[in-house]
Amino acid sequence: MDAMATAFGMLIGFDPTLWSVIGLSLRVSLSAVLIATLIGAPLGAILATRRFVGRQALIVVSGAFMALPPVVVGLAVYLLLSRAGPLGSLGLLFTPSAMIVAQTLLILPIITALTRQAVAPVYRDYSGLFKAHDVAPMMALRITLWDARFGVATALLAGFGRAISEVGAVQIVGGNIAGVTRVMTTTIALETSKGNLELALALGMVLILLALLINLAIIGLGRIGQRFEEARL
Repeated sequence: MDAMATAFGMLIGFDPTLWSVIGLSLRVSLSAVLIATLIGAPLGAILATRRFVGRQALIVVSGAFMALPPVVVGLAVYLLLSRAGPLGSLGLLFTPSAMIVAQTLLILPIITALTRQAVAPVYRDYSGLFKAHDVAPMMALRITLWDARFGVATALLAGFGRAISEVGAVQIVGGNIAGVTRVMTTTIALETSKGNLELALALGMVLILLALLINLAIIGLGRIGQRFEEARL
């Protein structure tokens, strides 16, 4: 109970070490979500609305890679960014940039696959109308994405939830360096092993709160989307 009280006090007292870790975690994960969204959302929409060679393979890969082990992603990025790797000259290993790359690769399949699932039924409903009015492909894509925005937003939240709670990949490519690459999950693992339960508990509270907020947002978006669909019909 004393450790829990101390952890809560660190949160409300804005302990600098605690909040610097939280800030870095949010910066890394939100950056990864932004990059993955810019790539994955259009790709998922294209997979849902276009027919081309290799489309089915991309669908299978994006679905399969949703369960990609984080340590595998971390190892792949480590090999790319290490001194002997093809991108070693960039000097990104053991920096927040390397962690962003790893998290982006980890959540890109999630955002791509879930965006495709959200867009596909909307496009099926609109495809006849698009053909009848000879709507340009890019315009049809924009309209479909907009009407599927609640499902796409759910995909982004799912990606953020995976990124913020990830530990294996960022541990490998970030090195868990204090004040540089130490995020919430790696700090919890380290501080627990050291017996510093107060900091670990405080960070655990933040992660639980974020998980609750993400789930509430997903539920809320689902209900809003359902009401929007009912109103449209």
